[in-house]
Amino acid sequence: MTQVLKDLGDYIAAALPNDVLSAEVNRVGELTVNVRAASVARVLTFLRDDSGCLFKQLVDVCGVDYPEREERFDVVYHLLSLKHNQRVRVKAQTDEETPVPSVVGVFSSAGWFERETWDMYGIIFADHPDLRRILTDYGFEGHPLRKDFPLTGYVEIRYDEEQKRCVYEPVKLVQDFRSFDFLSPWEGQGPLPGDEKAEGSR
Repeated sequence: MTQVLKDLGDYIAAALPNDVLSAEVNRVGELTVNVRAASVARVLTFLRDDSGCLFKQLVDVCGVDYPEREERFDVVYHLLSLKHNQRVRVKAQTDEETPVPSVVGVFSSAGWFERETWDMYGIIFADHPDLRRILTDYGFEGHPLRKDFPLTGYVEIRYDEEQKRCVYEPVKLVQDFRSFDFLSPWEGQGPLPGDEKAEGSR
C-alpha cells in the first residue's frame, strides 16, 4: 500500500509541477501533498476530477499553529476516494494576514470547515461566501486554538438575574498565585502548613 501511495504522490506532483511543493508518505503509510497556498483550489479540483485520483469527499479542513515560523499556520485538507479506497492529506502554509483561497466552489462542505478554522485560528479564506464565527460567540475576541491564546481566555460569561441576560466580565482567577516548594513532608525542614491542625486533634 505504501508503494501505491508513493506512486500516487509522484503522479500528483508530476501533473501539477507549479503547484505541488512535495509529496511524501510518512511512517504510518499516509500520503501528504504540500502545495502553494494560492494553488489550493486548483489542486483540490484536480484531486476530485482526475480519473487516477477521484477524491470526491472532503472529510475535514483544519489548522495547525507553529508560532515560531514566519508562516505560522498550516491549513490541512483531508480527502477520501471511495473509488480507489485511498486517503490524501493536502497541506498549505500561510501567515496571519495572507488569505488562503476558499474551496467552497470545489467542495461545498468546506463552508463550515473553513468557518471553524477561521474561528479557532484566525486563518482567512478569500472569497468565502459567509466567513463568520461558528463555534464561539459573535462578540468573542481572539482565536482560542492559537498557541499564544491564554488557557483561561480573556472574558467569562454568566447570566445576570437583574439584567435578565448574559453578561461578559474579565476573567477572575478564584485563588491567589501560590508558590510551591515541592518538598516531601518527610524531607522538609520544620513544620509544614497544616501541621498545627494535626497537633490540635491529639
